[in-house]
Amino acid sequence: MSERLYDYMKIRDLKDMLKKSGEKYGKQIAYQIKIEEEHYQNITHEEVRKRIDALGTALMDIGLKGKRIAVIGENRWEWEVAYLSIVCGTGIVVPLDKSLPENELKNLIERSEVEAIFYTQKYETILEEAKKEGVGKLKHLISMDREQHGNGIYAEKELMQKGKQLLEQGNREFVEAKIDPEKMSILLFTSGTTSASKIVALSHKNLCSNLTDIASVLDVNEQDVFLSFLPLHHVFECTVGFLFALYKGAKTVFCDGIRHIPENMKEYKVTVMASVPAIYERIFKMIQHQLEKQGRLEEILQKEEQYRNSSMEEKKQVFQEIHDMIGGKVKLLISGAASLETGIEEKYRLLGFHLVQGYGLTETSPVVAIGTKKYYKVGSIGKTVPSVKAEVINQNPEGIGELIVQGPNVMMEYYGNRVETKKVLVDGWFHTGDLARMDEEGYIFICGRKKNVIVLKNGKNIFPEEMENLINRLEGVEESFVYGKQMSEDKNDIKIFAKLVYNQEVVENTYKVKGEEAIYQVLNEKIREINRTMPHYKAIKGILLTEEPLIKTTTNKIKRQDNLEQIRKEEINAIRRTRD
Repeated sequence: MSERLYDYMKIRDLKDMLKKSGEKYGKQIAYQIKIEEEHYQNITHEEVRKRIDALGTALMDIGLKGKRIAVIGENRWEWEVAYLSIVCGTGIVVPLDKSLPENELKNLIERSEVEAIFYTQKYETILEEAKKEGVGKLKHLISMDREQHGNGIYAEKELMQKGKQLLEQGNREFVEAKIDPEKMSILLFTSGTTSASKIVALSHKNLCSNLTDIASVLDVNEQDVFLSFLPLHHVFECTVGFLFALYKGAKTVFCDGIRHIPENMKEYKVTVMASVPAIYERIFKMIQHQLEKQGRLEEILQKEEQYRNSSMEEKKQVFQEIHDMIGGKVKLLISGAASLETGIEEKYRLLGFHLVQGYGLTETSPVVAIGTKKYYKVGSIGKTVPSVKAEVINQNPEGIGELIVQGPNVMMEYYGNRVETKKVLVDGWFHTGDLARMDEEGYIFICGRKKNVIVLKNGKNIFPEEMENLINRLEGVEESFVYGKQMSEDKNDIKIFAKLVYNQEVVENTYKVKGEEAIYQVLNEKIREINRTMPHYKAIKGILLTEEPLIKTTTNKIKRQDNLEQIRKEEINAIRRTRD
């Protein structure tokens, strides 16, 4: 595991975190909100904590003490204040995925037994309907957008005003509420369909141990600016973005959308961002495109080699103009939630961007391991954070086995599901379901999901993620999906196939071809070139091409089962068309 590299503030629970960080950083700006172009509203850390106290007091006043309360909506300060007003004394918070379709949202409201829900305008009609239909225990709707109560709906802003008045009148119920750090306080749904998703039960202890671990290994302080982009319901953004920024007294700014990330980084002088590989790939392509337009790509490539062994500080000075494309102030980029392609990771490092990979799961609050300035290897997720132990069990001859972890960040249970809990929590160790190898220095390298491994007739294992990383390097291929296909009645007769999502314009311009058939031929030849670099048993036997994106979660993870089902449907439809 990593050693602690920086001083950190000890905290007992999230309420204690708000108190201590508020006393230390109260005058610092917590949120900078864009009102209109070049006009912003600043909210200090002191004011944020006052709003949390006021809202929490009002929630108790309307009878929500000890109740389960959901939060759903786009990333904004009202979401974060609602979350903390629930979890710091009122009840149990249930963050919900903002991308859920109506039927799944209602299903989760019922399963989580929430009695109230904070929401943004987009969800008002659905939630009014859910309340009217008597879905689950839902009684109270709280709008983040309304200014006043009306039509049986509370307004978060008016509740804050009411809570402020109650505090002035001496109501101390919320402010003095005691927190049991080991009690279930957060319920999170794992990704997947509603029937397959599990409910992860977390405590204040889980989250706070993770916050202090992260703070002790990452160089972040109250002068930093965090860009909030990933959905807040996801534990990666919630812990590493939202809660960590408040813990460190930093400033949070909210992204205007995926297309605006580079300009927002420039606009707000962002210094820290936690995001997924797809975003870093997107930013890199933007940088590459700018350099191509300037006719300077070859010059930059030569400089990269020239300064390959220089320090990160020297590289940043050499490539300052590239840093200026995204604001010039970036000091830390954290990639998580999926595997980052090694080539992209190396490119950022060569240009002087301190990009590190982290790894975690909803069940581990989430961070298990992360690269740091001191402990870093390309392709690795670093070493475990200080409070966490890890082992690789049931290793194959290559040293690859299942990663298991132990620490105070590991969940309490899958709520209401003893069978699944017993499967993953064994003798105090959480079985991640991820395959990994660990080198002699303790650096961990993730190889893929245990359940995704394709086992061939000869007993060899294929890791789809490894193959996809190779395919995704091809010019014009935006993403790919590698899968096993049964080729005969023998269920063990499996061959490797790949579905490629391509950009027609890029492929045609790069390879000087036109039309679907020519595109197929050129990409198929590129796959053959990849095959020639690998053992014969890993060879990709066939490809499917599409311009439609793969089915993914809100954090850009490929939904493998959903994509497999879609491929099977497409194949069945193709057979029917042939017969017709």
